Amino acid sequence: MGQNPYLDTEVIPPPKKAYKLHLRNTGEIFEVDPDALPEHHDGQKGSILSILVENGVDIDHACGGVVACSTCHIYVQDGFDTAPEPIEEEEDQLEFAPAVNDTSRLACQCVPDGSADVTVEIPAWNRNKVSEEH
Repeated sequence: MGQNPYLDTEVIPPPKKAYKLHLRNTGEIFEVDPDALPEHHDGQKGSILSILVENGVDIDHACGGVVACSTCHIYVQDGFDTAPEPIEEEEDQLEFAPAVNDTSRLACQCVPDGSADVTVEIPAWNRNKVSEEH
């Protein structure tokens, strides 16, 4: 899980510090502890996708988090610079995602380092996958 066997890329290091992950769609805040990252993860270890899935957020990720689709597209509204630059394969997949903007990332590949809190939003075209409180 989390690593595409057909890509020759380095594993992104997991977060080094604790931080808060805010999901703008629902207002939820998740405490991310680098010593308690999900064991069974979708995407890179410590990725936004793995944190969201672990916390019961139903975000689409058709390829299982191996950077082979664009279904886990998110907007990183705060803390964008806490994650490493996207690899070429992520940029290629984002070309297939609707409504891409300057803060777009694939949640499976976006691994914040913990140096600041992070706020993300799941785009409108994929919001029906998110359990929103009414």
